[in-house]
Amino acid sequence: MVKGLEKYIISGGNKLFGDVYISGAKNAAVAILPATVLIEGVVRIDNIPNISDVNYITEMLYKMGASVHLINKSTIEIDTTRIKNTPPPYDMVRKMRASYYFIGSMLGRFGEAQIAMPGGCNFGVRPIDQHIKGFEALGAKVTVETGGIVNAKVENGLIGNTVYFDLVSVGATMNIMLAAVKAKGTTVIENAAKEPHIVDLANFLNACGADIMGAGTDTIKIRGVEKLHGGQYSIIPDQIEAGTYMAAVAATGGRVEIKNVIPKHLESITAKLIEMGVEVIEKDDSVIVSRESERLNRVNIKTQPYPGFPTDMQPQFGVLLSMAQGTSILTENVFDNRFKYIDELKRMGAVVSVDGKIAVFEGVPKLKPAPVKACDLRAGAAIVIAALSAEGITEVEDIRHIERGYEDIVEKLRNIGADIKKITIPDSNLFCKAN
Repeated sequence: MVKGLEKYIISGGNKLFGDVYISGAKNAAVAILPATVLIEGVVRIDNIPNISDVNYITEMLYKMGASVHLINKSTIEIDTTRIKNTPPPYDMVRKMRASYYFIGSMLGRFGEAQIAMPGGCNFGVRPIDQHIKGFEALGAKVTVETGGIVNAKVENGLIGNTVYFDLVSVGATMNIMLAAVKAKGTTVIENAAKEPHIVDLANFLNACGADIMGAGTDTIKIRGVEKLHGGQYSIIPDQIEAGTYMAAVAATGGRVEIKNVIPKHLESITAKLIEMGVEVIEKDDSVIVSRESERLNRVNIKTQPYPGFPTDMQPQFGVLLSMAQGTSILTENVFDNRFKYIDELKRMGAVVSVDGKIAVFEGVPKLKPAPVKACDLRAGAAIVIAALSAEGITEVEDIRHIERGYEDIVEKLRNIGADIKKITIPDSNLFCKAN
C-alpha cells in the first residue's frame, strides 16, 4: 500500500437528491465498547459504526486479552472473560478522547486502572476533573503522574455514593456510570448529562444485568450488582451524522430522505433548519430534508447540553450561517477553541468575526472553492459541506479527523449526487507531512 497524504477532492455546486442511511452513534459506541470490560461473557453488538475510533477501541480490547470477532460490517462479538488488567497502548489512547472510558470500566472490574491522558480533537482545556471527583467519591484514589498517566485504584472495592457534578459533563456522567454498576450499594449522579448516548449506555448495561434508573434525566440512580452477563444489543442511530447530512442538503439545495434516525433526537437541529427556511418532514424513523429557497434565513444559535442545540453541530451550521441572508450570531457555550474552522471558511470567502465564544456571520451569496483542511472531526464535516456548496474544485486535507466519526462519508455523499473522491498523494511528492 502506498503511504501518503489522503485528501478529498470535491467539485461543488451539485444539489443533493436520494436517500442516506445513518450508521450507529459514534458517541454511544465509544462508551459501550469499553463497557464490555465489565462483562464476564460474550456480547454481540449490532449497528456498530465502521469508523477509526471504533477500530482503535476494538484493537485496545484485543491487546488487553479480549476475543473480538467481526460478524459483519456493523456487528461485532466480544468476549472479555479472560481480559487482563493491561493498560491500553499509549499510542492508541493518544488518538482519541473516548479512551478515558477504560478508567471507569477497569476500575469497576479490576479495582484499578492505568491509562495515558486521552487525545482526540483539541477544543482547548478539557480537564477530567469531574471524572476524578466522581471516582474519588466512590472510594478510589486517583493521581495524574508526570507524562500524563492517570492512575486510579481502590483497595476494597468501590462503594456507592452521591456524586454531584459542578458542570454538566457527558464524559464524566458515562465514566461514573461505568465505575458504579458493580460498586457496593447505590450511587446517585446529580447534575448528570442527558444526551441520547448516555441513555444508550445505560440501556446496554441494563441489558447485561445492571440496575440503572433515570438515564436521560439530571439524576441517575445506580444500584450496584455483583456480576454482569453477556447479551445482545443494537446501538442507536447517530444523531450528529444525521444532522450533518441534514445541514449538507440545506447548504446545497435538493431533497434527501435521511433514514435510520430517531427524529426526537434531532428536534433542536430540525427547529433551526425550519427557521432558516428549510423544509423538514418527520416520519417514524426518517426525516426528509429539502431546500428550494435561493438564500437561507439568518438565525442566532447558542449551543447547550442536550436537549439544547448540540455543540457537535455548531461547525456544520456555521457553514449555513456564512451563506444565510443577513447577520447571524453563533454562541458556543460548551467547548473553548471550537471556532478554528472559521479560518478555513474565510479562505472560501466567508465573512466572520470571532470574539471569544461568539462568532458573527455576515452572510455571503456563495462560498468559493479553496484548498482547506479539517481541523477536527466536526470542523472537517463542516468544511466538506462548504466544499459541496461552492461551485468549483475544493481540496480538503487532514481528512483522518473526519473518518474518526463518519462511516463511508465519500460513498454516502456520492450516492446522493455529490462529486467527491478520496485520493492519496505519495510521501515522495510531499514537501511536508501531515501533523
